[in-house]
Amino acid sequence: MNDKAAHLRRLRRVEGQVRGLQRMVDEDKYCIDVLTQVSAATSALQSFSLVLLEEHMAHCVVEATRKSGAEADIKIKEAADAIARLVRS
Repeated sequence: MNDKAAHLRRLRRVEGQVRGLQRMVDEDKYCIDVLTQVSAATSALQSFSLVLLEEHMAHCVVEATRKSGAEADIKIKEAADAIARLVRS
């Protein structure tokens, strides 16, 4: 799956950013520089979350709503809950 490979690349990039943060703390880097990198890693994770949510809605939610019924209600509720978590974070 092409999306899976792209997702894994993005997550590996975030993982590298977090390892960089660990190094910065270990090397007693300036706090503001560390916070700048925390912001970058946080932004990368939020961006990944939005892409994943968009894909979920375009595929899983759309498919469930075509069938309607309880499955559609569950998928819509899941998506709404995920959006709420993203907004709060």
